[in-house]
Amino acid sequence: MTATIQTANQQPINPWLLIIPTMLAAFMFALDETIANIALPHMAGSFSVSNQESIWVLTSYLIASCLTIPMIDWLSKLLGRKNLFISAVILFTVSSFLCGISNSIGMMVISRFLQGLGGGVLIPISQAIMMENFKGDELNRAGALFGMVVIIAPILGPVLGGWITENWSWHWIYFINIPIGILIVGLSFKLIVDPPYARRQQNVKTDYWGLLFLFMFAVAFEIMMDKGNDQDWFNSSFIVKLTVIWVIGLIGFIISQIKQKDTLVKFDVLKDFNYFVGTLILTVMNAILLASMAMLPQFMQNMMGYDSFTSGLTMMPRGVGCLVGVLICAKLQSRFDPRLISFIGIFILCMGSWDLGFINLEISSMSVVVPNILYGLGMTIGMIPIITLSCKTLLPEQMSNASGLQNFIKTIGGAVGTSLVATFISRFSQKHQFMMVDWLRETNNVYIERINAYVGQFSGLTDISTATHMAQTMLYNELSRQAHLWAYVDSFRIFAVAGLLILLIIPILRVEKT
Repeated sequence: MTATIQTANQQPINPWLLIIPTMLAAFMFALDETIANIALPHMAGSFSVSNQESIWVLTSYLIASCLTIPMIDWLSKLLGRKNLFISAVILFTVSSFLCGISNSIGMMVISRFLQGLGGGVLIPISQAIMMENFKGDELNRAGALFGMVVIIAPILGPVLGGWITENWSWHWIYFINIPIGILIVGLSFKLIVDPPYARRQQNVKTDYWGLLFLFMFAVAFEIMMDKGNDQDWFNSSFIVKLTVIWVIGLIGFIISQIKQKDTLVKFDVLKDFNYFVGTLILTVMNAILLASMAMLPQFMQNMMGYDSFTSGLTMMPRGVGCLVGVLICAKLQSRFDPRLISFIGIFILCMGSWDLGFINLEISSMSVVVPNILYGLGMTIGMIPIITLSCKTLLPEQMSNASGLQNFIKTIGGAVGTSLVATFISRFSQKHQFMMVDWLRETNNVYIERINAYVGQFSGLTDISTATHMAQTMLYNELSRQAHLWAYVDSFRIFAVAGLLILLIIPILRVEKT
């Protein structure tokens, strides 16, 4: 049964009203994780920078959110959770305006960093408030709503970003946050109430060593993941130096959080079996989600020649699958073992990823509809029960810390997954090209016949030597395209196998509260 919440003036508030501002805020943050991806070439043109330099628009946002997420519990004690949430929304909204009026890459990167600092707070607090205020069947329904928010928003991002950029300008992908942010702030003042353990506390100590090590770890890690493939990973002294910094930062952060009394993060929640296993599963799933979202539009643009908006539109069926998955979860979670529901969902996800492993260069956009629906359906059905199970055995006063730590680890998983996409495509295409180039020899009759056919077509336009060179170049370009195609095929199949592996640990989750 849903309990009502008492506001400061003793007016009872239904929890379903209470989570309206938090869910809106979580949706706004998750949407902005991907909405700028499609618009990067337009921004690069506006700022007169290279496409590679424009990537910092994304990297700065991720770095900032990584810094904020694990500090949720400490910041809640320092400011009070309601005050922290409202301040974060205001910062996110103001920085969105600054992003929209940016006239240089420097101003944009700084604005996006500020936006990430504010946005990193929103999803963990939304999750904590949801887990605190719902029980039983109501918690399952609220969990389905939360899952829909964090899964569908990143999917809609490229589509909405492409449409706004093509029809208006890239500036409006940030300006649309302003009225939403104002609405959230107004609702938050009226509806959100802090329980005693989430209110502002006196004499809160600052963990300066934790802040230092967190900054070292998060910044170095995000830059390394973002630039690693372009710099050829550990063949680059720059990447090696970043690796040393993030390893030192990670070790120092863990030791400081274990040894000290007043810390940013409390790792004791990892002793909870469901929380630890559930966080591991969610991290892998987030890596698969973000990796596939980066890979499929990239394939449609680079290999199939689609424009940015159309390639983003190919992700829409995934949103349809997510909506169906939310409805299924809301109906079935209270009737069946949530582990069984999650198992079926992740298996469907694996089917969708494996199906995408049969793409070719002759497909139409409709050929990715069914796999995308399976992806969205499986991701939602698989993830929502795990979100609920992972935090169900925790105490209410642990929720802010637990949700912050869990989302921090998931963010790291997403960064790894996105980075792996670039590395897989690069390395696998090289491998397949090396394997296939051996067929382009004079001893291969098929190759010679094809060369002669092309030479015959070009000989009427130029001399034999140039025609032969043109024919060889045409065949080599086709070989390169096929090598890249197989790189995408291998990558989708690897993510399918990764999904199958996490199926093995779902049964060990505990359903009954310990």
